[in-house]
Amino acid sequence: MAGRRLTNPAGSSNDLRGDVLRVLGVLKVATADQIQRIASPHLTYRHTTKATASERKTARTASHAGALSDLRKHGLAENGGTTRAGETLRNLTTKGLEAASYELGRPLTEMGSTARGAGSSGATHPMAVNETVIAMLRPKPDLRLLTGEPAEAKASAQAAVDAPAGIGTIASYATEVPLPATSTWGAPGKGGAQADIVLTAPQDQIPLLFIEVDNCHETAEEIAAKLLKYSRFFKRQIKDTDGKDKPMWRTRWMARVAERGEAPHPPVLIVFNHIGARDPNRTLPRLQELTHPLWAGEPADGFSSYDRKIPIIATGLRNLREHGPNGPIFLRFGRTHMQPLRDAIGNPRRDAALARRAERARAQQEEYQVRLRRAAEQKRAEREALRPVCGGCGTKFDNDRSENTQLSPKPGHRWYSTLCEPCEAKTVAAADQADRNRLDAEVTATAEKARGWRSRFRPGQAPDALGKPVGGDWDAGTHGQG
Repeated sequence: MAGRRLTNPAGSSNDLRGDVLRVLGVLKVATADQIQRIASPHLTYRHTTKATASERKTARTASHAGALSDLRKHGLAENGGTTRAGETLRNLTTKGLEAASYELGRPLTEMGSTARGAGSSGATHPMAVNETVIAMLRPKPDLRLLTGEPAEAKASAQAAVDAPAGIGTIASYATEVPLPATSTWGAPGKGGAQADIVLTAPQDQIPLLFIEVDNCHETAEEIAAKLLKYSRFFKRQIKDTDGKDKPMWRTRWMARVAERGEAPHPPVLIVFNHIGARDPNRTLPRLQELTHPLWAGEPADGFSSYDRKIPIIATGLRNLREHGPNGPIFLRFGRTHMQPLRDAIGNPRRDAALARRAERARAQQEEYQVRLRRAAEQKRAEREALRPVCGGCGTKFDNDRSENTQLSPKPGHRWYSTLCEPCEAKTVAAADQADRNRLDAEVTATAEKARGWRSRFRPGQAPDALGKPVGGDWDAGTHGQG
């Protein structure tokens, strides 16, 4: 224990330090409160008997604050200023970012920067980005860790567990991701964008989603310019490992491939955090107007086709916190009603139209198969009607007998084309027996004739040329003597 205390004076465990590294590796800069709410959401429902909110926060974040202190001792984390509410900001060092890359299983080249200096002005935008990630994640508390807590705390935790789930895990998110319109991933050139958040959660039917967080300081024109940079990036083609040109974003992320002539770009979600002077309800209509060429679909057969268009969706951070990604709080540009995130990203009318086409094709295929079966049955019936019947017993020939009859229609030796095999065998056996009987009769008749002929001679006589007996004793050797 003493050695452990010397190594980690705050007494943090490996699991706690790993949690902190993973969260900061994604968020870049965060408070101990935000780290705790993501990594250990059950602690939100503990220490509820403390007198003040400040005391409750201090108690529930103590273990992660200790892990941050130990990481700072090892040179992996550092304090990065304070928020406007006075909370200490934490970020990783370059060494800590490398350690986080191992925890997240990501290449170091995809980890981004350390965000050092982000807290010099209160880090209002990073804090809004972090709150957006938490609202999308909706971490669920482990009720097994709340056995000794008051009933009210358990009820609140149970309500959080029963609420609709969020999307992905902390490892599903990345922040401050460059989207180079020129140059490379590692050294992006001018004219590109930087995504506030990139979400990849195919296990939750969100293979790829870019998220922009706006604190309502930017004009509609400024946001439209950023979306135009997204469009440039999505259109950029580079050679992949197979030597073929592909969209640059497909060399890093997986998403829906082209389907039936339609390959929309990845969706972009704009989250408005209304702390600035601009009203998002006024910004949004103007933004839709400015970006119309980027998102507007083309009329198709009963739906709109969004081939090479960007699905742009908007929502508010307050609604996102309250309802989560499964709530009907997302407005897709070009639509007039709110939808859950997955529906807003998708194309329900197209899916319904394609489902109807598939159903019609299935019905037509079934009808065609029925016609084929009926034609086959009719052909079999016609063939049965023409199938020969045995002239002996009256049974119909089987297929082999019928084919043999057609190949050799004329009767031959031991072949009776009008008879089935059993009747043919009987007929052949009867014919063989008749032949044997005839031969036996001939042999018997010949023997009888021979006996009658020999009875005309005395013993020792022999017939002459005319068959008449002559003198002499044949047996005694006197034949021919006068």
